[in-house]
Amino acid sequence: MSTFADSTFTSPELIRNFCIIAHIDHGKSTLADRMLQLTGVVDARAMRAQYLDRMDIERERGITIKAQNVRLPWQLDGQDHVLHMIDTPGHVDFTYEVSRALEACEGAILLVDAAQGIEAQTLANLYLALENDLTVIPVLNKIDLPAADPDKYAKELAHIIGCDPEDVLRVSAKTGFGVGELLDEVVRKVPAPVGAADAPPRAMIFDSVYDTYRGVVTYIRVVDGKITPRQRIKMMSTGATHELLEVGIISPEPKPSAGLGVGEVGYLITGVKDVRQSKVGDTVTSERHGATEPLAGYREPRPMVYSGLYPMDGSDYPELREALEKLQLNDAALTFEPETSAALGFGFRCGFLGLLHLEITRDRLEREFGLDLISTAPNVVYRVISDDGAETVVTNPSDWVNGKIAEVFEPITKCTIIAPSDFIGVIMELCQSKRGQLGGMDYLSEDRVELRYTMPLAEIIFDFFDSLKSRTRGYASLDYEESGEQSADLVKVDILLQGEAVDAFSAIVHRDAAYGYGTKMATKLRELIPRQQFEVPIQAAIGSRVIARETIRAIRKDVLAKCYGGDITRKRKLLEKQKEGKKRMKMVGRVEVPQEAFVAALSTDDSGGKGKK
Repeated sequence: MSTFADSTFTSPELIRNFCIIAHIDHGKSTLADRMLQLTGVVDARAMRAQYLDRMDIERERGITIKAQNVRLPWQLDGQDHVLHMIDTPGHVDFTYEVSRALEACEGAILLVDAAQGIEAQTLANLYLALENDLTVIPVLNKIDLPAADPDKYAKELAHIIGCDPEDVLRVSAKTGFGVGELLDEVVRKVPAPVGAADAPPRAMIFDSVYDTYRGVVTYIRVVDGKITPRQRIKMMSTGATHELLEVGIISPEPKPSAGLGVGEVGYLITGVKDVRQSKVGDTVTSERHGATEPLAGYREPRPMVYSGLYPMDGSDYPELREALEKLQLNDAALTFEPETSAALGFGFRCGFLGLLHLEITRDRLEREFGLDLISTAPNVVYRVISDDGAETVVTNPSDWVNGKIAEVFEPITKCTIIAPSDFIGVIMELCQSKRGQLGGMDYLSEDRVELRYTMPLAEIIFDFFDSLKSRTRGYASLDYEESGEQSADLVKVDILLQGEAVDAFSAIVHRDAAYGYGTKMATKLRELIPRQQFEVPIQAAIGSRVIARETIRAIRKDVLAKCYGGDITRKRKLLEKQKEGKKRMKMVGRVEVPQEAFVAALSTDDSGGKGKK
């Protein structure tokens, strides 16, 4: 077959666009590796595990963060076909990446581990695919494992999708068994893309990345017409026009081509350096005689968790802004706005889709841009209504209303937990302790159960997932999605040092958990803040009411060391003099909280968020 780079436009009937969706660790990236090898686009010498995962962080953790697309040649019954495959992330925090990938496809391979069965995130991704009217091909992976039970899980999968257990394909991505048959099935079952070849060009931007040397690289899926190099294009949402310097395909490295036709997936380079010029979800058309109707875009992702990011060194603030702008192009779900803190200086209030998203973003900022950062404790968005009827949206505890509060609304989520039925009791107990309400329960098979709960988002983002995994010995899987808001009895807990509130340590918690948070922070700070020449009280307070207190004892010089024997009045006089000095020092002295204490007290490492879902 001729190389794609110099081929003419491929007929839409011969194109198949599909993605791979699955729970984390069920073998998506390994299956993608085998497809790359089987179709011959990567030779044996260049092959490496997780070939499409480009970031160090993805390779270290063994998770996919960015969806990656690749073009593969495949022959069935003597006819050459072109397959566009998109490998998607499996973690609940990156569902937005998955939803965008699904828009660019007509089919989806639903991959399930033959040793673990369906997990919560598998179901969530399946429902996403069905909402987009995609043809779903059910596949059981890892059938070569000794613990695999393909017959049992094929029945489970067939029951959920509504097909026969015999229709579920069985593959081993590790050994390559069954991957060829799977690609044949993709060609047979996935419908060809539909579009008008002679209409004005319309292409949807489903992803974009920033290249230091070439500027913004935009990934598109052509719906109508064709896109060719040197054409002048227009972005329909902003009206910005550019000349196309290069149009090409990914196979799996970028290759320039003569253009992209109906149904093809590829990339554009315009030489634009401004990251805001290429918006994910926008429609690309030609400047002259262009389309008038844009394609239906994506719903904007709504941040679920907010956290402040501050540079350790204040002079790195402009670099942090630039780094966030570049990262936002690669990650459309990231939002940020400037904020200042009395304790930490200038920084940004960033919105994330979840704790893993927060952790990965911080990791990428530190690695890719060489920044040293402090992140504040994550919190969600609250809606506060005052007694006078005024409404305030609170993303940061320092924005909390000081006057009388009539009502506070907090975001709630619908949680799906799938686990072996032996653990129903411990899961229910955990969810109730986190203010969860049971919505329903279904048995997927004799020994696997699906529990549906409505829970406050604030209870999930800290250590809920870690607690769930430890109580179920790692067998439970969790998925959640936003589901409106509810009224709740929430209070702001301030941490006071010597009577002064430190804004970075404030938190908004449920009234029942306020005492626990206050004592935990006070104890933590007592250990972290170095002793001063005078006694320092650490207090946790709700408004003006102190609910917990710890004291950092003063460093005392032994003023009686030179008194051996002699009158007691002389000793008393020296002690009184020292006491007066300490009192005066306490009035004028300030407590300096070292940077390490902030980092340790605000670190989210011990409050969940690690690991995979």
